[in-house]
Amino acid sequence: MFKVDQSPVEKKFVQNPYVFYREILKEGGVCFWKNYNQKAFFKHETINKIFKDKRFGRELPLGIEQIYDKELSNFYRIEKNSMLELEGPRHSRLRGLVIRAFTTKNIQRISRDIDTLCHDLLHKIKDKETDLIENYAKQVPVITIARLLGIPEEMSDQLLKWSNTMVAVYQADISEHTKNLANQSSKEFYEYIEKFVNERRSKPADDLITHLINAEEDNEMLSFDELISTCILLLNAGHEATVHTIGNGIKALLTNKVECRFLKEKDWQNIVEEILRYDPPLHIFTRFAYENLTIDNIEISHGEKISLVIGASGQDQCRWDRPSEFISNRPSIMHNSFGAGTHFCLGAPLARLEVKLALKNLFENKKHIKILQKPEYADIYHFHGLKSLNVEMN
Repeated sequence: MFKVDQSPVEKKFVQNPYVFYREILKEGGVCFWKNYNQKAFFKHETINKIFKDKRFGRELPLGIEQIYDKELSNFYRIEKNSMLELEGPRHSRLRGLVIRAFTTKNIQRISRDIDTLCHDLLHKIKDKETDLIENYAKQVPVITIARLLGIPEEMSDQLLKWSNTMVAVYQADISEHTKNLANQSSKEFYEYIEKFVNERRSKPADDLITHLINAEEDNEMLSFDELISTCILLLNAGHEATVHTIGNGIKALLTNKVECRFLKEKDWQNIVEEILRYDPPLHIFTRFAYENLTIDNIEISHGEKISLVIGASGQDQCRWDRPSEFISNRPSIMHNSFGAGTHFCLGAPLARLEVKLALKNLFENKKHIKILQKPEYADIYHFHGLKSLNVEMN
């Protein structure tokens, strides 16, 4: 297995990581990525197989102690109870409590509300020139998830600030300042949700937070810290990646000159899947090995942490025809952007609906949309999203 030295914060890489991905795929799709000190897997089939293999997981294996950064004590207070980081019965229990709210049937119920939200947000944009990331892509998901949970919409901007500073911890290269901001935001976010949950105990409503409270009271063993962590996870995960997908999608459609105004429902569904393959919002997931094993002739030791480069799996020529091209009518083939196996993204139906309606409303309501300056991706790897998307439209 060969070693590679590729900084994930190098400007050229941040703007177009796919050139690097395709090079590794040509060499067999696996390498030792020195900058992460991990074996990294790039092939679609291998990544999908590992996602579904119960010999791998997110949680540290038994016998290996978690070392927490003291500067992030508030952050890890939330993180250690996050279903995203758990395996086994705890993960299943937490996921089971939440997934009831994210069934396709329930999500379709709020379709009209999301459609109206998109229309209203576009109507509020009065200036001919605007930043579609700030004024549109960010707003659709955060307002939607706030409504689902029952949190007042006027908190949306604050929720965004807390979330953005918290998830910065996952970036490839973080400073002490970033850690301090994340820790402070974690504290403030926890205290806000704590207060809100206590209010909901005395004033229940038809929302997800009330549902989670009732689940706890029905003796399903949801601790208070688990309840808080789950609410924060849903807020963070419920919008962060979707913002990037909407932004990346608008860019892809405009730069590839896709005629969008008269597309049918199935066309939009295919476009959403193509965006998630072509320019996904998350590029690396990690897993721990729970025993000594071999994958694609590569030996992996018990307790070893590996990288699954899902951003590369959409570029795999073994899986896709002309993978470097954006093909709006590409037949829908399952990608890895939502993961697979027990950690498959439970919010996938909601994310797909939000992206479809955000794009559909934008291109049906605006006859003219022109990018004013070359969009740049933010230095937030392993997330992959635009800093801004300044356009002229009417």
